[in-house]
This record gives sequence, structure tokens and C-alpha cells, in this order.
Amino acid sequence: MAIQLKSAAEIEKMRTSGIALRKVHEAVRAIVRPGATTMDMERAAVATIEKLGAKAAFKGYHGYPAALCTSVNSEVIHGIPSDRGVLREGDIVSVDCGVVIDGYYSDCAVTYPVGNISADAEKLLRVTEASLYAAIDMAVPGGRLSDISHAVQSMCEAEGYGVVHEFVGHGIGKNMHEDPQLPNYGEPGKGPRLRPGMVLAIEPMINAGSPDVKILEDGWTAVTVDGSFSAHFEHTVAITKDGPVILTR
Repeated sequence: MAIQLKSAAEIEKMRTSGIALRKVHEAVRAIVRPGATTMDMERAAVATIEKLGAKAAFKGYHGYPAALCTSVNSEVIHGIPSDRGVLREGDIVSVDCGVVIDGYYSDCAVTYPVGNISADAEKLLRVTEASLYAAIDMAVPGGRLSDISHAVQSMCEAEGYGVVHEFVGHGIGKNMHEDPQLPNYGEPGKGPRLRPGMVLAIEPMINAGSPDVKILEDGWTAVTVDGSFSAHFEHTVAITKDGPVILTR
């Protein structure tokens, strides 16, 4: 496993990319309301990415057709924006986006409520996001990669949620996906030793019910097998000698 360690200068470039990506999320968040479509969100993202002088990381990646992944309710990840994808009161929508600036990638996902959502959906979002920050807290030099994974699994399974196994976090830098792969499950104390200069996309994907997922006929959209809601939160995080630094804050 060839894990690329980044210099301080490279991490600063990734921070620049991450700040731009946060602005894309802010533009998209402003669109999220009942009656909007996932394609409205896509248009807002594309316009913001262009305005910032960035490049959409996802569009064209293995043939993916859009800048955003917009995954509604039981869609886990890789939902494709569409004019037919009308948001309704009570929905949740996961927005995953990546950008490239000056050759360096950033990757960030947030699951947004659409209007007023149920207490169950609100709890799913709250716990999934909390598990992301618990995982980030484990991204310290001297730890092990699976310490990050275990933080997600232990918090989410304690609430009865299903931790998706088929999709994982990853290293990131000059490429969208680099080593190591970072599952959201596993025993602590395993895998590569964490070192300053590692940059990871940490991304819990958590189902309200069973962890099982399937891919729809479009070849992209992953959905929960049991129809339960799914939440997804992600930050790009640098490991430094002083601890984790969130580059997409």
C-alpha cells in the first residue's frame, strides 16, 4: 500500500481546494427546500465551481455525468441529479462533491434536511455527523487506520444503525482516490500507522436499518435494500504533528 505523504505546502493547496468546496456546499444548501430539484442543486454547484476557477472532480470520473452526487432518502450515495428529482418536505438529501484547484482534490459530503423532517431522520443525521467527528478525533499520529473506522462503527451500531460495508473512505491528494482505503467498520489497532502528512477523506455512510445496499439500473445510485433512510457526511482531513486538521471546514 503506497500511502502518499503530503508536505505542508501541499496540505495548504488542499486547504485552498477545501475552502472552495465549502463555498460550493453553501451555494447548494441555499437551494435545498421543498419543490426544488436535485438538478437545481447541480446547476448551483456548477455555477459556483466555475466562478471559483475550480474544476468539478466527479464529472467524467469513470463516466459519472454530474458535478454532484445527490442521494435522497433511501439512496446511500452516487444519486444522479435530475429535473425529475423533486425534493419534498421531510426528505433528506446527501450532497457529495469534490473539486480540484491547482492539481489538488478536496471531497466533502453533507446530508441536508428538506424542510421539517421526522425525529427519526433528524437523529440519523445527528448521529452520523457525530460519528464523523468521533472518527476525525482518532486521526492522530501514532494511531492506526482502523481506530478511525472503529469510532464510526461503535457509535452508529450502538444506536441500532447499519454501517455500509460496500463503500469506504480513502486517501486523497493529487488524485481523487488514493491509498489507503478507509472502511467505516473494524477492530481498533489494525492497519497502517497514522503519520503526519497523510490526508484522508473520512466518510461515514450509515443506514437507519439494515447495512445492505444495492445498485440501481443506472449503474451508479446505491440504495438501501430495506428502503430505510441513509445519511452520509464527509470531510477531507490532514493528519499533522499537532493532530487532525479539517481541510473542508
